[in-house]
Amino acid sequence: MIKGMTISDAAHKWVSEFNAIPQSMIERLMRAAPDEWEELTLPHAGSRVHVFDLPDSCDTLEHLGEIVAYAADLNKYRVDLDGGPSILVEPDNLEVVDEDTLPMWGTMWSFGDSCDDYWLGYADGIRVMSDCGFRIYQHEEWGYFFGIDGAGYDFYSEHWIPLYKSRGLQWHDPAAEKAEEMRSKDCRIAKLGGRNVWVDKNGAFVEEVWHD
Repeated sequence: MIKGMTISDAAHKWVSEFNAIPQSMIERLMRAAPDEWEELTLPHAGSRVHVFDLPDSCDTLEHLGEIVAYAADLNKYRVDLDGGPSILVEPDNLEVVDEDTLPMWGTMWSFGDSCDDYWLGYADGIRVMSDCGFRIYQHEEWGYFFGIDGAGYDFYSEHWIPLYKSRGLQWHDPAAEKAEEMRSKDCRIAKLGGRNVWVDKNGAFVEEVWHD
């Protein structure tokens, strides 16, 4: 833990240690030796998919749809078919429909720390990163690379901070994070009976100031 560091600060620090790689470089390397590359991204909520075999009870012939949830206890995806019903689909009965081979954003990254690479390859990193909106690739010699399939919005709030939390990193100071949260709600610190407390913009008590 680093005193005074918020989750946003910690996520920025973590990402600053990654290796940033122009996507055009990855693209050229893929074209030169396509068999050496593999995309590892798993289907996740929001993925457009093609369902191979529809249930017998399904009243549509539409095979395209969107994943809305993953039921881990069943190891099945909930898919809303286009213009049709919502069905449960096993992982080997669908494929993701991507318009492009590589992500939309023009920069890709690799981790700067071997501990992160180990987590990605041998823990639940592929699932976590997929759920956080990343597309993940592996080269048989150079390891893992990942990118964001989006543009025009805040990557930190939508991708990097959720990834920091899901990775289980604890660089941030809980007291600093709490203070940031309260200030975002227009609260301020005031004295009440000799104690520091949070009050709202009208001066009403909210809660005591938390100290580590």
